[in-house]
Amino acid sequence: MKNYTLIVVSDPSSESEFLDFPSRLYKSDPNYIRPLDEEVKAIFDPAKNKLFRNGDAKRWLLKDDNNKTVGRIASFYNEALSKANDQPTGGLGFFDSINDVEASKILFDASREWLVGKGMEAMDGPINFGERDSFWGCLVDGFYPPIFNMPYNFPYYKDLFESYGFQNYFNQYTYHRLLVPGKLTPVVEEKAMKILNNKDYHFKTIDTKNTDKFIEDFMIIYNKAWARFPGIKKLSKAHAAALFKSLKPIMDPRLILYGYYKNEPVAFFIMMPDINQIIREFDGKLNMINKLKLFFKIKYTSATDKVIGRIFGVVPEHQGRGVEAGLIKTFEKIVIKPKFHYKDLEMNWIGDFNPIMMKVCEQIGATILKTHITYRYLFDRSLPFKRAKRVNV
Repeated sequence: MKNYTLIVVSDPSSESEFLDFPSRLYKSDPNYIRPLDEEVKAIFDPAKNKLFRNGDAKRWLLKDDNNKTVGRIASFYNEALSKANDQPTGGLGFFDSINDVEASKILFDASREWLVGKGMEAMDGPINFGERDSFWGCLVDGFYPPIFNMPYNFPYYKDLFESYGFQNYFNQYTYHRLLVPGKLTPVVEEKAMKILNNKDYHFKTIDTKNTDKFIEDFMIIYNKAWARFPGIKKLSKAHAAALFKSLKPIMDPRLILYGYYKNEPVAFFIMMPDINQIIREFDGKLNMINKLKLFFKIKYTSATDKVIGRIFGVVPEHQGRGVEAGLIKTFEKIVIKPKFHYKDLEMNWIGDFNPIMMKVCEQIGATILKTHITYRYLFDRSLPFKRAKRVNV
């Protein structure tokens, strides 16, 4: 029987090992792309992650008899987020392991026991100690190179989670669409033209000279379209401004569209170039040289031909009218212009609890490319398991 030892990540050396281990684990997998170290480190930095204000996180490494790292895991909770469930629920993430049930059990046990000590009664995983749009879910179908900050893992991870007792809380889908005109269904095409011919509606790309206006509009639309769902908080203007600031270095104004009704903001479709196609050669390091490479390749080359649908939203009172199609139809006009080098669009994080968004993706000609699972484990094994509530709006 193998002997394993848990090591708490507590200093720069163990943190470096926490960041480096996956690169060795996936060294023979051509699909793996190492995330930027600074993106992962920021999640576990109380000075940068506001969830630490009312929560905590802990990380472990798992070593074998030869002091070789064979696994890693992080566990975390936030008081406000934990209470948005039927029972106080924490999370685990950044799980990576060799294909060994015993090794994974030790890691999952460490997470569970720590969360029990914090008053939690369940744990979700693999998830992020932050926004849902990053590092969230276990990949179970569609083993292609990951887009920026989306998780990638070996197929056997599914078995490791399920053998421990985790159950499918919800699926999250990544939809794919070629960036060519004519992908809308006839019914949606008709709705799009009706909307575009309605003088009360107009659509436009972002004006980088007046970002304050678009930040304000983004906050209004987001809070109406998304903040009504469980577990999703309203955005402040400061938070919205921070999001735009994070996008600015890689922003392509042609990929950010807004819809207005009588000059009131009602919809947005925010996309970004998939910089994973560039940073895969950085080995997680975003030093000054790599920053210059990234900036140059985004601005002056066609090194990335894939677009990520970062977030899409339509305020409730304008859903079902064809506004979604109007946005896509407007984007199609941009796609066919010269010097538009992007070929593919991936729209990630479409939960199976949100059939409306799934239908929208299908109507604009997109199909499911990848499936990630968010698992839940109830500490009281006698309690009935419930999947995520379906959104009916």
